[in-house]
Amino acid sequence: MGERLKIFVLVAILGFIAGVIADITAEYVIPALAAILPAFLNARYILSGFAGACLTLVLVSVWAYVTRSGER
Repeated sequence: MGERLKIFVLVAILGFIAGVIADITAEYVIPALAAILPAFLNARYILSGFAGACLTLVLVSVWAYVTRSGER
């Protein structure tokens, strides 16, 4: 039961961090990208999808690093 609780807490913490990053992204990064990128890339769903893809890659990388086995 202890291992499951640790995983649950880790997922909750990563979810909280993802929410904070998503809020910061929506507040600052997406408007900055919208001002820089051409009009066809300026659609909100494209920018949100790009931000979500980047966030997912970071979270999966952190998860893979944290949960890797001791074997090499």
